Amino acid sequence: MMDTDASLAYGIFWAAYAVAFVVFFYMMKALFRLLPLYGLRTLLLAALVVLLLTPVESPEVAGWYIPAWLFAGYELILGDISAAGSAIFNFTVASLVMLLVWILDLVRYRLVRK
Repeated sequence: MMDTDASLAYGIFWAAYAVAFVVFFYMMKALFRLLPLYGLRTLLLAALVVLLLTPVESPEVAGWYIPAWLFAGYELILGDISAAGSAIFNFTVASLVMLLVWILDLVRYRLVRK
């Protein structure tokens, strides 16, 4: 277990990461508004959510989570593909869940537009 300073830094990191994600998400949403197809806009936003918000548990400290893109990228650069496998598995599961949500949103959009 980490000390209180490390726990405070962990909390500050996730708070700053969440605020930065919200700002970035709304900036990208405004940019994607230029695309003519609703399905394409929402698919790109869903991919952005999966890419940036998928977590993976830290192998060093139980119960602490790291953004999966950061962990997988670091481990792949170091050449440890087996360690990056947990992040890639989390990406796969998150992508499947987000794909289901995206399809349901497209059905909702079509029903509302009629």
